[in-house]
Amino acid sequence: MSKLTRTALLVAVTAIVTMAVNIPLPHVHGYINMGDAVILAAGLLFGPVTGAVVGGLGSFLADILLGYAYWAPWTLIIKGLEGFVAGRLAGKPALGVSLGSGTMVLGYFAAGSIIYGVGPALAQLPFDALQGVVGSAAAMAIAVALRRHVES
Repeated sequence: MSKLTRTALLVAVTAIVTMAVNIPLPHVHGYINMGDAVILAAGLLFGPVTGAVVGGLGSFLADILLGYAYWAPWTLIIKGLEGFVAGRLAGKPALGVSLGSGTMVLGYFAAGSIIYGVGPALAQLPFDALQGVVGSAAAMAIAVALRRHVES
């Protein structure tokens, strides 16, 4: 499979997983989801550029398709950085997913503060942190399970 095909499939998987498992957060007009697992795993397995493209585009598409278009530009940047950071630190996977998901949490706090104010952004913070922790754990499991297939 070519790198382009693999990346495109991972973008689609990220969008699908994000859309299939999401819980709306009415106070910030956003949602929590499981797409981070795919983003972080893509970064760990295929590097920072693939992680950035998968995170940014897959999550951007999910925002558009779920009716959160006003979040999409923020998501493109935040989730792209999340995947990039995880991929950049792929040699230290636990650090990579921790800092990658931390980038997501801080990015959405900053964006939420700009869009809705600090109060609603603070209310969203624990949900984003939970999403980051769960996504990180799932990404580590996915990366461990798939690493030998990727390397062969």
